[in-house]
Amino acid sequence: MIQANDKDALRVVMRGYQANGETTAFVPTLGNLHDGHLSLVRKAQDVADRVVVSIFINPTQFDRAEDLAAYPRTMEADLSLLKKENVDLVFLPQAEEMYPKGNATRVEVDGISEILEGDSRPGHFSGVATIVAKLFNLVRPDISIFGEKDYQQLMLIRRMQQDLDFGIEIISAPTAREPSGLAMSSRNNYLDEAQRNEIAPGLYAELCKIRDSIQSGERDYPALQAQSAENLNRKGFRTDYIEVRNANDLSLAQSNDQELVILVSAWLGKARLIDNLTVTL
Repeated sequence: MIQANDKDALRVVMRGYQANGETTAFVPTLGNLHDGHLSLVRKAQDVADRVVVSIFINPTQFDRAEDLAAYPRTMEADLSLLKKENVDLVFLPQAEEMYPKGNATRVEVDGISEILEGDSRPGHFSGVATIVAKLFNLVRPDISIFGEKDYQQLMLIRRMQQDLDFGIEIISAPTAREPSGLAMSSRNNYLDEAQRNEIAPGLYAELCKIRDSIQSGERDYPALQAQSAENLNRKGFRTDYIEVRNANDLSLAQSNDQELVILVSAWLGKARLIDNLTVTL
């Protein structure tokens, strides 16, 4: 497994792959890897000759300085996991490499960035779009893999790829879940044992309840949302939002929509958890 710590080293390896006519699939990460990340790596291996992973704790996508400071740094363990998965190349830049002095350019994706996660975390999606655009320009992969757990982020990346003509195929991978149903996330590390095993799985359970109600014919989405938020708060969560949206553009769901997504964000102790579930009628 090759490790590239700067842009020039990355470009040298990527030119070699391209000269050999090998396809590449790219998985960008913040590190602190878990089985959810590794499922993306395995998906990448299925669709390309070479797999490239980046590990970069991107400061511009953290809306709170304390979150950035607290994000787990587990580089040695991360590299060990990626080596076991036979990843070809890992890109490990420092912040100064990605945002040199005087850097003043940001990428904004209007329409998607301002709602839900964007409303709760101002500036977050500008940080995401900017760093992914920079990484796309540096790696120049044929394919990039993103998890469906970050549904809004996935939509944002698809729109940015389309609008800016990167020519990269965006492939999504299903949300990886623990046996309890809890979506795998680095933020789960902030939960204590009781929160993780007894309370946190209730987030996915509540999504399933809404899905079942919709599939049974319920169309009063605001009422479903209000009841679910109350249920979550009663269980010990502090609900940020739980909403039924059109799965294609994240507009407010209408009674005749056939493709829906239920999105939730809720605090449990120090952890802000997100999840979603799609519904096809």
